[in-house]
Amino acid sequence: MKIEQLPTADLIPYARNTRTHSPEQVAQIAGSIREFGFTNPILIDGENGIIAGHGRVMAASKLGLAKVPCIRLAHLSDTQKRAYIIADNKLVLNAGWDEEMLGLELSDLRELDYDLGLLGFDGDAIENFLKPQEIEPTSPEEFQEVDESINTEHECPKCSYRWSGKSGGPN
Repeated sequence: MKIEQLPTADLIPYARNTRTHSPEQVAQIAGSIREFGFTNPILIDGENGIIAGHGRVMAASKLGLAKVPCIRLAHLSDTQKRAYIIADNKLVLNAGWDEEMLGLELSDLRELDYDLGLLGFDGDAIENFLKPQEIEPTSPEEFQEVDESINTEHECPKCSYRWSGKSGGPN
């Protein structure tokens, strides 16, 4: 893969892009680029059409960047490009957070006087991650007898994994 520095104005947004970018999010991306540099190149097709990086291009324009780093994916068919534009945006949303570890990282960064606003979380979310989650003790009276012979639907509250079966966990 070769990274090319191309004029921002020469890049063509995909007309049917399904991902949206609010002015606030574009400002966050611009802040990230200002703080960390342009660390994630724009993915383009053989005709400078944007495959991935619409928000980064908008942020680069906001920052007045004349050129941005690009990787050309000219080998993709039109169908593959269309599918990848969706997959690139959706697959990242399928990830989760280790909230305890995130809280530790945020706490350490705060102690180092780092601007946590540059990380993309709003203030309330940051404060929630920084507060240790208190688990209330359960009294024996709160437990209910479970009929182990009954098959029921279950869903993991963290990852939303679903399974059917007797209570007690996935089979």
